[in-house]
Amino acid sequence: MRRIAKKEMNSKDASRIQANADKTGKNQDFKARAQKSASKNSKK
Repeated sequence: MRRIAKKEMNSKDASRIQANADKTGKNQDFKARAQKSASKNSKK
């Protein structure tokens, strides 16, 4: 089994996820979690 390296969510990633979710109408619940994670990671 291959391991996938972890990458911290940043504001650019969160923005991209939110834009795609808005365009497709999918992953609406993930938008808030992505933004929260990006905010938390930027404070480090």
